[in-house]
Amino acid sequence: MRRPTITDIAERVGVSKGAVSFALNGRPGVGEATRARILQVAKEMNWRPHSAARALGGARAEAVGLVIARPASALGVEPFFAQLLSGLQAGLSAQAVALQLLIVEDAEAEMEIYREWTSAHRVDGFVMVDLMVRDPRIAVLEELGVPAVVLGGPGRHGSLSSVWADDREAMLSIVDYLAALGHRRIAHVAGLPAFRHTQRRARALRDRAGRLALEEAVSVHTDFSDSEGAAATRALLSRPRRPTAIVYDSDVMALAGLGVAGEMGVKVPDDLSIVAFDDSVLTRITHPAITALSRDTFAFGKRLAEVMLEVIADPEQRKDVKTETPRLTVRESTAAPGAWQSD
Repeated sequence: MRRPTITDIAERVGVSKGAVSFALNGRPGVGEATRARILQVAKEMNWRPHSAARALGGARAEAVGLVIARPASALGVEPFFAQLLSGLQAGLSAQAVALQLLIVEDAEAEMEIYREWTSAHRVDGFVMVDLMVRDPRIAVLEELGVPAVVLGGPGRHGSLSSVWADDREAMLSIVDYLAALGHRRIAHVAGLPAFRHTQRRARALRDRAGRLALEEAVSVHTDFSDSEGAAATRALLSRPRRPTAIVYDSDVMALAGLGVAGEMGVKVPDDLSIVAFDDSVLTRITHPAITALSRDTFAFGKRLAEVMLEVIADPEQRKDVKTETPRLTVRESTAAPGAWQSD
C-alpha cells in the first residue's frame, strides 16, 4: 500500500499543500477549523512524517537502532536476549523512544544497515552488541558520526560509549568455586571465538588453571545453539577421561548439555557438575536445577537504554559504565566429584 503524502491530505481536505504543511508542523497561517480538519484527515490516513524530510529539519527520529548478526532461530530461544531487549525497550519507552530491531546474516550486512539507517535518519543512534576482536563496526560508526553505545568491554571500542559487566571476573568466580569442590578437569562450552566476551571467559579459565594446578581446562567453541551445545557435550563426555565439570556460556546450552548427560547415563551432579553463565527461569525449573551466574538482565537493559539516551542528548560525551558483576547462585547441578573421578 502506497504511503500517504501531504498532497493526498491536501486533495482530501481541499486545501493547498502549503496549508497542510503549516498545520502538520504547528505553524501559523491556517485557521483553527482548517487545522483541525487537516490533522483529523492525516490521522485517518495514517500519515507519518518522512524520515528524510524530518532529518533536513533537524528533528530527531525518536528511535534507536539495534542490528544483530546472529541466527534468528537461536535468538528466539535465548532468555538472556529476551530480557535484555525487554529492559532496553522499557528504558527507551520511558522517553517515548522506539527500538528498531533488525536481525541480519553477518557483520557486513550489519554495517550496511548502519549506513542506510543513518543516511535516511531512521534512528538517532545505535546499540551495538556482540563486541568482536578488532571489530570493524566501530570504525564505521565513528565515521558516520552517529551516537552509539557498545554492549561490552572493557575498553577497545574507540570513541564509542559502553556498558559492560566483567566476564573475566565472572568466569574466575565459577572456576574458583568448582576447584574448591575438588574438580580438576573443567571444560568450557563457549560461544563464537570472534566475540570479545568469549575470549575473555576462555582466557580466564586458562589463567586460573595454572594457578589452581588443574589437570585440564579446555574451551570448546559453538554458535550458542542448543544443537551445538549438545554436540560439544557429547564429545566431551565421550573422552576416556571426561571432565568432571562443564561451564556453559548460555542457559540454553546448559540445558542441552544436561539432556545429553542423561542420555549417556552420566548423573548430574554425582558424575558431572554443570554451571550456566546465564541464569533464567530455565535453569531454575529444570531437574536438577542448574547452578548459574545471576544478574538482573532486565535492569541491565534499562541501564543500557539510559546511557544511550544520555549519549543522544550529548553526542560529545563518552561514557564507560561498568555494571555489577554477575554472582554465582548455587543449585543442585554442582557437587564435589566422586572418589573415582578424582583418581
